[in-house]
Amino acid sequence: MPAAELTATARSHGAQFGGADTALVVAVVVLIVLSAFFALSETAITRTTKVKAMALAEERRRGAASLLRLVQHPERNLPVVLFSLQLCTLVAATMVGVVADRVFGPWGVVVATAFEVVVIFVFAELAPKTWAIQHTERAALLMAPLLVAVVAFAPLRWATQGLIKVSNWVLPGKGLKEGPYVTEEELLAMADTAAEESVIEGEERKLIHSIIDFGDTVAREVMVPRPDMVVVGSTARVRDAADIAATAGFSRIPVYGQGIDDIVGVVYVKDMMRAEREGRSEEPVTAVMRQAQFVPESKRIAEVMREMQAGKEHLAIVVDEYGGTAGLITLEDVLEELVGEISDEYDVARPRVERLVDGKLRVDAGLSIDEVNELAGVELPQGDWDTVGGLLYNLLGHVPVAGEGADCDGHHLVAQRVEGRRIASVLISAAGDSGAEDSTASTGASQPPASPPGTSQPAGNSAEAAPPEASSDIEPGAGGTAAGDSPAGGSGRAT
Repeated sequence: MPAAELTATARSHGAQFGGADTALVVAVVVLIVLSAFFALSETAITRTTKVKAMALAEERRRGAASLLRLVQHPERNLPVVLFSLQLCTLVAATMVGVVADRVFGPWGVVVATAFEVVVIFVFAELAPKTWAIQHTERAALLMAPLLVAVVAFAPLRWATQGLIKVSNWVLPGKGLKEGPYVTEEELLAMADTAAEESVIEGEERKLIHSIIDFGDTVAREVMVPRPDMVVVGSTARVRDAADIAATAGFSRIPVYGQGIDDIVGVVYVKDMMRAEREGRSEEPVTAVMRQAQFVPESKRIAEVMREMQAGKEHLAIVVDEYGGTAGLITLEDVLEELVGEISDEYDVARPRVERLVDGKLRVDAGLSIDEVNELAGVELPQGDWDTVGGLLYNLLGHVPVAGEGADCDGHHLVAQRVEGRRIASVLISAAGDSGAEDSTASTGASQPPASPPGTSQPAGNSAEAAPPEASSDIEPGAGGTAAGDSPAGGSGRAT
């Protein structure tokens, strides 16, 4: 539009510019200032952590108390700030459009749009947010007292809460009463970005991921499965049970009555050693047995850990929905979900994921799908199974023999070693890569040699056997052996 034509148009409409228009212009200026205030406040508050606000409050900085009140409940306060920002910006833009239409006529829309894009964006959005980023602490302390008063204004707070309810009603699924703020995915993405930019260490990133995943993990996912349990019969003597504990390398062993589904207690090595010193080695193990703790397999391990801490227990029996024994879980198993594998002097180092020279991966079949995906960099699907062995079972639909495999999502899985009805290790390669069964599968490992009568064979450590007199007091789990060390590398050791 030529400048002369625009000026002529403005002059032709100039008579219409009166006191009402002046009031609207003043209101626009005020609203732009308020928009800048809310934009600056939003950026300063979202970039201030609760720890930082607490530190400022301890230093008795002016405005720190108000700032701490705001950051303690951002999900309540931030929506009010965002609503106020949008309200001021939209009302100012509307008023600019009205004034421009009366002054410039048909060209008013163009003038109003240019004004809003340049003036409102620069002075009410970009400039204040940039300043808040450059001076976050100063901006947060400066704006916090005023912002507390705004958030406490009841009509504004009620309007924000009402609009949040409308939003939650419109969106499918269960809404949030106080509006969305930060999700787990966003926290994980922030941790990944911080690690990539060297703000935090790689181990710190892993710990953040572990903490967030910790709350969603259930006992079934980390327990020592039933076939890997070492148990002792209630009729065993203290001396025999102590020998079994020494052979297996455990300090706590479950005691069963009629069968492994009838766990009657837990025996501690310390109690058995004390009984032997007192000359009670021939007494039944139930004389020194302690009460067992039971947890359902669907219970979250965060709750299990709190119960163990409250009861000063280090071992709990995991039961399924029918009341049968599904496995056992130790405090060490729970902590390993946070800090990674914990090994002691009795643990036998076994690679959980091993990359072979031909590019294939050999993994322990007892590893969870999440662990394999993380450690091996593959993308195996999730489902009704928990482990790699369970996935292969689901794909085949029957008990496999060594060398049998199946394709899944671009991967070829092969049962490399099978012990009885249990898959011990799995080979993973790209789909279409044939020859895995012929070149690397252990066809002769379908069943380990049976233990001689009177011995107990812990899984993964068949060279260590219990004394003959303990034979009648060890009941194998569902897999056919009285198992000790978990194939995953130490899970189940009661410390």
